[in-house]
Amino acid sequence: MSSTVAPATAVSPRRIAALALPALVVLAAEPLYVLVDTAVVGHLGRVPLAALAIGGTVMTLTAWIGTVVAYGTTGRSARRFGAGDRAAAVAEGVQASWLALTTGLLAAVAIGVGGGALARTLAGGPGEVADAAAGWLRIAALGAPGLLLAAAGNGWLRGIQDTRRPLLFVLVPNLLSAVLCPLLVYPAGLGLVGSAVANAVAQTLSGALFAAALVRERVALRPRPRVIGQQLVLGRDLLVRGIAFQASFLSATAVAARFGAAAVGAHQIAVQLWFFTALVLDALAIAAQALVGAALGGGDAAGARFLARRVALLGGLCGVAFAVLIAAGAGLVPSWFSSDPSVRDQAMVAWPWLVALQPIGGVVFALDGVLIGAGDVRYLRNLTIVAAFGGFLPAIWLAYGLDLGLGGIWAGLTLFVVLRLVALLLRLRSGAWVVVGAVR
Repeated sequence: MSSTVAPATAVSPRRIAALALPALVVLAAEPLYVLVDTAVVGHLGRVPLAALAIGGTVMTLTAWIGTVVAYGTTGRSARRFGAGDRAAAVAEGVQASWLALTTGLLAAVAIGVGGGALARTLAGGPGEVADAAAGWLRIAALGAPGLLLAAAGNGWLRGIQDTRRPLLFVLVPNLLSAVLCPLLVYPAGLGLVGSAVANAVAQTLSGALFAAALVRERVALRPRPRVIGQQLVLGRDLLVRGIAFQASFLSATAVAARFGAAAVGAHQIAVQLWFFTALVLDALAIAAQALVGAALGGGDAAGARFLARRVALLGGLCGVAFAVLIAAGAGLVPSWFSSDPSVRDQAMVAWPWLVALQPIGGVVFALDGVLIGAGDVRYLRNLTIVAAFGGFLPAIWLAYGLDLGLGGIWAGLTLFVVLRLVALLLRLRSGAWVVVGAVR
């Protein structure tokens, strides 16, 4: 089956928004459900809440692996779709789904066998919290195959520029789980176990809906090891890139903690706001992945360049809007998170940096999406490693050594983002990322 893709130069901001907004809802669905889950379990007491925090951290890592699968699949699927071969685009989703299912089953078995030891390690030793977390994990991990299948499904459906079905396939199970969780926890009397069951049910249902969508496409469902191997290489580069991010932000938190409780509390407020705006900007990056991949797959190099410039501009404009809002909320927003005057004072140290980062980050996130859509992931991997280990980490530990406080940490984060911006703009200008054809 072939597809007809409009010229990239005809893609309007409205079309970009039509892809980005549903992606944003999908991205936000899981964090919002986690908030509901936390609120429900929180009324059971400190031990169940602490157990959920530990178990949720492990499942968040699994979800992060799913994001890697989704991003890798979107670009490859979009190229096939742009080349006019919708069946081949869906076939990429088949192979990604086999990879996701296998990884999810391995994760479920690993957590089932080693959940107790993992919980004790994260809890700092044996005890009530570790036991409760292990019990929650063993049940919640049964949803890992569905969680990763849903991620692969998001990837190939975005690649063929179908945003309606992912929205339904993620929202409906999460809404069901949001209703099921309090019913199982309280009236059914399952307590913390009820939360784990609700998680596993939602993730399994979501994965089943995406798998059913593949079956309805009537394409061959057998695994193809060569294609799966190619996807693994792409996923490996994205995974390494993600590890560099994780190392950087964990180090930043560790350094902030060395400046005292007020500093680390203020850092947490600022960094969570940064992550929130990044979530919104990531939706724009997802739209860029699908559109740029399709343009290059269709042989439209000029259109891909046009899209890159347009998406970068939109990212910068969104960043400016966030900067204005965050600047306006300087005297109010920190008080939403803490009543401690010293924490609010420390937040004001980070605030100017947070505001300044928004427009820069808007462009960086957009161009990340462009290069992922183009399949230029190795460059992104190398760039992130260099910027993290050659810029961010030395800067924040220097801030500790020179006693520069929270301002030094956020100056390091700004350096990290600026280094990436410069390198991305140079890559964009070079045109080395513009490789046309159904396969890079």
